Amino acid sequence: MKDKVNFNKLFHGVRKTWPYAKKYKKYLIMYSLVILILIGISVVVPLLSARLLLNITDSLLEKVLLVALVIFVLEINRNIFNFLSSKLSQLFYINVLNDIQTDLAKETLELDIKEIDKHSSGVFIDRLSKDARDMADVFEMIIYYLMQILENIGVLGAILIIDRTLFVYTVIVLLVLFIFEKIRIGTWYEYDKIRRELDEKNSGLIAELVRGIRDVKVLNSANDFMKKIITRVKEANRQQYKLSSKMRQYNLLTGSLSDLSTLLFIVLGVYLITNNKLTIDNFVIIYMYQSRTYNLLMAVTNLAEQSKHFTLASDRIFEIIDGKFAKEKFGDKHLNKVDGNFEFKNVNFAYDGKSLVLKDLSFKISPNETVAFVGKSGGGKTTIFSLIDRLYRVNDGEILIDDININDLDKDSIRDNISIITQNPYIFNFTIKENLKIAKNDATLEEMIEVCKIARLHDYIMSLPEGYDTLIGEGGLNLSGGQRQRLAIARALLKKTEIILFDEATSALDNETQKEIKKAIDSLKGEYTILIIAHRLSTVINSDRILLIDDGKVIDEGTHDELMKKSKVYRDLYETELVN
Repeated sequence: MKDKVNFNKLFHGVRKTWPYAKKYKKYLIMYSLVILILIGISVVVPLLSARLLLNITDSLLEKVLLVALVIFVLEINRNIFNFLSSKLSQLFYINVLNDIQTDLAKETLELDIKEIDKHSSGVFIDRLSKDARDMADVFEMIIYYLMQILENIGVLGAILIIDRTLFVYTVIVLLVLFIFEKIRIGTWYEYDKIRRELDEKNSGLIAELVRGIRDVKVLNSANDFMKKIITRVKEANRQQYKLSSKMRQYNLLTGSLSDLSTLLFIVLGVYLITNNKLTIDNFVIIYMYQSRTYNLLMAVTNLAEQSKHFTLASDRIFEIIDGKFAKEKFGDKHLNKVDGNFEFKNVNFAYDGKSLVLKDLSFKISPNETVAFVGKSGGGKTTIFSLIDRLYRVNDGEILIDDININDLDKDSIRDNISIITQNPYIFNFTIKENLKIAKNDATLEEMIEVCKIARLHDYIMSLPEGYDTLIGEGGLNLSGGQRQRLAIARALLKKTEIILFDEATSALDNETQKEIKKAIDSLKGEYTILIIAHRLSTVINSDRILLIDDGKVIDEGTHDELMKKSKVYRDLYETELVN
């Protein structure tokens, strides 16, 4: 029953993968024809080789030369067709792999942010790379091994015609070896499943090490990090060793059985010849073919093994594509351009569904208003921005944009109209120009220069040898913290959205740069709806309103002067900043 289920899973996976392949089926058809020609050559050559040996023993030298010439021509053609089959299979494989990885990347980008929070990056990295390659292999793999099986069934047929006794013996040997191979593949599958899960964890940990190597160094925590890596690596390698050890045991057993069967085959052949039940020339022909019968076993075994590779890979890939991982959900209402008014109505939110970060939170933002959110760390300010950008859904209550529930709006209505500059923006390992174009792909150089001037970054960029074409390294490692934030600000401004969210966007800047950015933000006032989370209250004293957030609630609001008069909490925060 288990084999039937596995076959059903294989068929199901192939059927779901076919849409990726059918666009390139011309390569598959040509590949199949070339494989058929190769099979024909591989069937004929052993027969000719046997005839060559017989001619040599009979001293028929002219026939020897003729047969040798024919074999030479066939082998040259085999080389040419092997070259063609390799080229066709690679063309097919690369195109299918491109499409699978493109779809998988697209679906990964549509995952709910909670799924990203829950899983390590290794889960997605391995599926985008290793699993996608295994899945793209399936069609050429099936064709190749099926052709191998058909070819070697033909060899068995030839043995049956020549001598039934040796045919029965060969079939019995194949069945015995097949049973051992079947057990081996089942064992491999179970061990490999565990190994892949461990590899996912390792990929995630190694990605964390590479991304966080500077922090590991400055925290002097290399030893602790190495202990964690060594533990994980040893665990994965131990599983790999168990897998390899089991496979070695099976290979030793089946290899020994194969060698024994060859010896017994020769003994049986000698017996048949001495009893005049088989001629020497027929025995030579069968012996030349006999080794090929084991290729039938290997073709069946490899097909089964690769099928399990494919089934495991396709299961893991379609978990993402088919939605086992939760996807972001948006509504179907569309707004080309928002006015910029917000309202939080009795919003409750918890990241884990239990511990509330926001508690019955309510406030309104008017179009083109500049509003600051201040308060102690952990009060829920950043969470407010994450909800506005629909990275998370509220547990209770409503968020309204232009009087429409945010859950009813489609993705473009929200994210094409909102720009957010985070405290720790991610800068990609692209050029400065390419990083900017992430926000607006058709942005002109003039537009980029304009926003970089506003973000006070243009002069620095022009001081670089490659200017806007400078590659800035993974995570923006060739930029200072302030420069990374200024690039993120320029990137966000390039979108020219009606709503701009600044989440501690000046926290990594020196005082002088902070003043420059503050001027840039102030120059946007009245034209955009601007929301600012600020640790430094001095950066927001000119805001139209300031909301004081504490423990997930608005505990007071007003202008800077109003709050200085009526709110002791705000006054204490401001005076503490002055002291520091």
